[in-house]
Amino acid sequence: MTRVKELALQCGAWNQVYDQKRFMLDSNFDFEKFAELIVRECADIASINQHQYEPTGLYVLKHFGVTND
Repeated sequence: MTRVKELALQCGAWNQVYDQKRFMLDSNFDFEKFAELIVRECADIASINQHQYEPTGLYVLKHFGVTND
């Protein structure tokens, strides 16, 4: 499960097995909380990664599971 999906589930999404990359949202989904969780996690990643050799952007993509690297 990708980190994006894990965060979405924390905000009221629910799993629906249409395929491996989709989940369902309804009127109870908290979009504002979802966005805030993503922004906070990106800020944490940038802070943690500031002294690493890997570019921060690539590190963020890998963390959220949106790249094949």
